[in-house]
Amino acid sequence: MKLHKLNHQADNENIKLNELISQFTKLLAELEKRELPDEIVSSINNDIDEINAVTNTGNELKKQIEWRVQKILKLLEKNLKLVPKNYYRNMWMVLGIAVFGLPIGILMGVCWDSMAYLSIGLPIGLVIGLGLGAGMDNKALKEGRQLDVDIN
Repeated sequence: MKLHKLNHQADNENIKLNELISQFTKLLAELEKRELPDEIVSSINNDIDEINAVTNTGNELKKQIEWRVQKILKLLEKNLKLVPKNYYRNMWMVLGIAVFGLPIGILMGVCWDSMAYLSIGLPIGLVIGLGLGAGMDNKALKEGRQLDVDIN
């Protein structure tokens, strides 16, 4: 089963929309290179058809593309463990701050009797999260589960 094509073309007026269309077409081109199950292809084709059905080329199209790209990426990650470049790095950057940075900062603040040290824990958690995420991205690349597309 083949993927449908996106009918919308980039225009010169909306730069953000042009970037989204370019990202989406790159994602579709990358997915064309892979053997995907028919139910996944069918779901992606439904999303492409929904985007093609949008007649407004302004914010409505932009929102539809953003939402559909995220939906497709969740579907691919959940069912096939396929992820775009820097997927885990971006996810673990935020998680590192929340999971590691805040507790480290609170611990430092309690130990040294000043909650001003809370702010020191945040960049520590950020670095830990970036390291963990980069390691997971490298593992996905070695296993062939990484798509050659970077989604912002």
